[in-house]
Amino acid sequence: MTDTTVLTARALLLDMDGTLVNSDAVVERIWRRWADRHGLDGDEVMKVVHGRQGYASMAVLLPDRPMAQNHADNARMLAEETADMDGVVEIPGAAAFLASLAGLPHALVTSADVALSTARMAAAGLPLPDVRVTAESVGASKPDPEGFLKGAAELGVDPADCLVFEDSGAGIAAGRSAGMRVVGVGPRAGVHRPDAWVADLTRVRVEGAAGGEMRITVVSG
Repeated sequence: MTDTTVLTARALLLDMDGTLVNSDAVVERIWRRWADRHGLDGDEVMKVVHGRQGYASMAVLLPDRPMAQNHADNARMLAEETADMDGVVEIPGAAAFLASLAGLPHALVTSADVALSTARMAAAGLPLPDVRVTAESVGASKPDPEGFLKGAAELGVDPADCLVFEDSGAGIAAGRSAGMRVVGVGPRAGVHRPDAWVADLTRVRVEGAAGGEMRITVVSG
């Protein structure tokens, strides 16, 4: 059974990993190696890491470890991830979805840094939005709303008029904390009760509307 939801917004704020780009293969390789080094259960680690910056995931997983060590580890892992594009592909429908946003206000809001987001979008064959909020742009990781609020500010749009596309619990929480509605994308998103949910981006249609609004149709099921 399908369920169609029509939303309106003045700007779209787009997560990258899991939303536009399927990088799960790389994330699994990198983080399971990290889990092994620290004697942690890889399956439990994978429940935490999606959506957050690496240092923030480490702080959850190793709460007694000095944050300076987390940041150092994070920098090494970002370099590893940027060098590993094996298995990185677009989420189905992502290219057409981004093409439909040409001339419409939208931004990438990602926990990746500039180098990693540039490499992954290129590996997936996707164009980078003109406005991009990356790890270097913020002082706090998702689920903190800072990244989404910065994206809205850069686009000059009130947060309440923005629509977030996210795949992770941390990202969905960040969007909600920013006062925004959220479309969940993919299997991780559904359990976090977003405002609407789609399996992938082939199920989304965006059209410009009068008065600077966009009309976004999402079909779940």
